[in-house]
Amino acid sequence: MTVYIDPPTWPGHGRMWSHLVSDVSYAELHAFAEALGVPRRAFERDHYDIPADRYADAVSAGALEVGSREVVRLLHGAGLRRRKGAGSGAQPRSS
Repeated sequence: MTVYIDPPTWPGHGRMWSHLVSDVSYAELHAFAEALGVPRRAFERDHYDIPADRYADAVSAGALEVGSREVVRLLHGAGLRRRKGAGSGAQPRSS
């Protein structure tokens, strides 16, 4: 299982956030997040939002540190990118 996380550089709700993604499937991503204790409500379209204070926990659990551009590249390469406001036409693979 390989998941990736970018640095916590995204502001929101008075905190800084990272994005946690998989380059294989949403099932892999959900399993990793669940094992880490991240609530499902933190999932947004194609990634989990991880607060800065949980970044080290994700890395310790096995998430590989990559840059934000790499996160997007990995999602596109895996066919898992879901753009904001995109319709439900194409269904990314879930397993």
